[in-house]
Amino acid sequence: MPSEKILQQKQEQVAQLSEAFKKANVGVLVNYSGITVEKDTKLRKQLREAGCQYKVVKNTLLARAFAEAGIDGLEEQLNGTTAIAYSENGYTDAPKILSDYAKDNENFQVKAGFIDGSAVDAKSIDELAKLPPKEVLIAQVLGGLNGPIQGFANVASGVIRGLVIALNAIAEKQSA
Repeated sequence: MPSEKILQQKQEQVAQLSEAFKKANVGVLVNYSGITVEKDTKLRKQLREAGCQYKVVKNTLLARAFAEAGIDGLEEQLNGTTAIAYSENGYTDAPKILSDYAKDNENFQVKAGFIDGSAVDAKSIDELAKLPPKEVLIAQVLGGLNGPIQGFANVASGVIRGLVIALNAIAEKQSA
């Protein structure tokens, strides 16, 4: 039976994790077995620079945190060595970093994750990783909206240019 102090620490950790998961846009569960400390340090630095949190947590504590956060469907993934990366800032950073890392390290693998509180499988995380960043998507949408407006401006300026040429021709004809 664990001591009261240890039990309280675990309850606090579960409460902190569940609050973080409620706020997070995306979370990714990974199996980190077989990576060196040096590689793990590089991965943590990369995630930290992208604004993501990365933690190694006991599976039982993760299961309780997911239950408190209302995220169902990840229990079967909570076996073996498990770490979680999550982010409040965007949807693509953590999946992109971890998917790229998994391609380079055969023992490291993406297990599953969640998006806006809903559990998703590893394939969905990989698809999310392939999306361009938010800024690029916004630029693409704005470019798509800007095209018709720019076309209309060109047509309007062409009509005005034609009118000016016609008026100049009439003015030259009358002055001659």
